[in-house]
Amino acid sequence: MTGTSAKLPGVYVGLDDLIALEYGGRKVSFLPRQPVHSLLSGRFASRMRGRGLNFEEIRDYRAGDDVRTIDWKVTARLRKPHIRVFNEERDRQTIIVVDQRLSMFFGSRRAMKSVTAAEAAAIGAWRVLGVGDRIGAVVFGDRDVVEVKARRSRATVLQILGAIVAQNQALGVGRGLVSAPAMLNVALDRARRRAPHDAVVIVISDFDGVDDATREIVTALARHNDVIAALVHDPLQSDLPPSASMTVTDGELQIRLDVGRDSVRRSVSQATQDRLKGIFAWTHELGIPVLPLSAAEDTAAQLRRLLGGLAARHGRTAAHSPMEAALG
Repeated sequence: MTGTSAKLPGVYVGLDDLIALEYGGRKVSFLPRQPVHSLLSGRFASRMRGRGLNFEEIRDYRAGDDVRTIDWKVTARLRKPHIRVFNEERDRQTIIVVDQRLSMFFGSRRAMKSVTAAEAAAIGAWRVLGVGDRIGAVVFGDRDVVEVKARRSRATVLQILGAIVAQNQALGVGRGLVSAPAMLNVALDRARRRAPHDAVVIVISDFDGVDDATREIVTALARHNDVIAALVHDPLQSDLPPSASMTVTDGELQIRLDVGRDSVRRSVSQATQDRLKGIFAWTHELGIPVLPLSAAEDTAAQLRRLLGGLAARHGRTAAHSPMEAALG
């Protein structure tokens, strides 16, 4: 089933479905409208270590830097390793972190959140490859994490898509999966190790399990990289119907909630809104763009709209995001 289209569109995704999004990836492009140093502009004037290039600055040594660029005179004078940094046009490494946990196996209209995340990751991967940059990934579920080293090749994109499809089609109640909120931090920490500096890290998740440790890891990631958070959400989770019931499961145990009761509906909605608003606060507090991605709408169309808005807002902070406005 992994090599063909999913048999249940919107519930599961197949490899053919994600390959077909290559064209959609080409259309997700607002490069001419973005600043030169936009974090979505593909190739950029970056800080490269090398010889015979234009000297830019001397800075402290960081893990992963080439030891041949150490400036020994400055190092001896300051008693701390420093390197010489030069300017050069180069390709940028992008790491996509894709959430395929049980918490993502939810959808009320067009698709499951897990499918929306898979589609967004595919569109992003094809786009990165299309501009000639290196693409890698960290794909995680409730059981394990799959890492794909960043390379500039179609085979790498297919490897990433295959990992996403495998995790996606393993989802479902009664399949032995147990919800593991802590896997979010495990995956983010793997991404941090793969992106020591000067990378773009795109996290596509519902951020179930976010805590203080999550914030610390994301802060560390953003210190030397450009981080984008795509917050996948289903409108039903924050806007429950006035008269209905809902079955909630962690993969093993199930409980039926009467969301027609005002107290239950308010409690569930408030918990969801508090979590989402805490993540949106990263925009103001950490300088990380948080893009609301609804599972109820077409993924490619949303990305074109969101990335265009991000380009227009780049360099200044928006008071409220569309999702924040919807949440009140």
